[in-house]
Amino acid sequence: MWFHSQPFCSVLRQPLRNLHFRIFPATHIFRARISGMAPPILSLALPSETGRVLSIQSHTVQGYVGNKSAVFPLQLLGYDVDPINSVQFSNHTGYPTFKGQVLNGKQLWELIEGLEENNLLYYTHLLTGYIGSVSFLNTVLEVVHKLRAVNPKLTYVCDPVMGDEGKLYVPPELVSVYREKVVPVASMLTPNQFEAEKLTRSRIESESDGREACNILHAAGPSKVVITSISIDGNLLLIGSHLNEEGESPKQFKIRIPKIPAYFTGTGDLMTALLLGWSNKYPDDLDKAAELAVSSLQALLQRTLNDYKKADHDPKSSSLEIRLIQSQDDIRNPQVNFIAERYN
Repeated sequence: MWFHSQPFCSVLRQPLRNLHFRIFPATHIFRARISGMAPPILSLALPSETGRVLSIQSHTVQGYVGNKSAVFPLQLLGYDVDPINSVQFSNHTGYPTFKGQVLNGKQLWELIEGLEENNLLYYTHLLTGYIGSVSFLNTVLEVVHKLRAVNPKLTYVCDPVMGDEGKLYVPPELVSVYREKVVPVASMLTPNQFEAEKLTRSRIESESDGREACNILHAAGPSKVVITSISIDGNLLLIGSHLNEEGESPKQFKIRIPKIPAYFTGTGDLMTALLLGWSNKYPDDLDKAAELAVSSLQALLQRTLNDYKKADHDPKSSSLEIRLIQSQDDIRNPQVNFIAERYN
């Protein structure tokens, strides 16, 4: 049937799953064909070489944190990404005020059931970031088990967002849930120094401490661990560790990171997304994946800093919103300026 030969509203009354739309470029005429089957989901029927990611994180209308900071970079790197927003806020919580909604565990599970009922639950990767309650985190664990029932090879990349610089910003009871339940099912873990200390019940005051923290986390579950920022004697480091085979020593490395005199929002979310994206492209070379991720992030931060200065804003006076869209070339094709140094 043709839309110009039948009232548009009568077509809209047909069940949406039974409508097939065709676009004819020469005439710009839409054609709807009624059938008993929905069209294939092309990200499933013709999957990308990289993968299909379910990302459960926060969302802000304005600015780049959570899913707003993670989804676009992964798409640039070739991934199909389906976001579930654990919260939807007007802006990040560093502003004087914010408003919005918080998704609860029951609502998350309803979304998963909807995907399952339509055979849409096949994912190659699950990515999680900030989670604010034990009940929601327990539901995320159920999601992990559900996704692995569909795809046993699912890679779960977890950024265990709990706090920074000695301060928790989640309920204290989340720490034990992460330590006892989440770490054992994660494929890759990307804590900062404070979070790694909480998960391992140890202090990280040297590079040796950082490497040992990675070993403790390997023993608990994940084969890949990246402590994304460690401050030692005034220097900033990333320490990464990849346990290829049980019983072997992990391959460990560090990347020296320059300190930028400013505070940025969304950088942890972006870093974990970049690590997921590049480590999947280089599954046996976490060093290279981390070099690419760090190089992308540092180029983006420098651009952000320069742009705020151009706008006559003192970058030390407030947290800065990252220039994500303007840095897409640095995300897609980063120039590697930060090199991993292997530990012996």
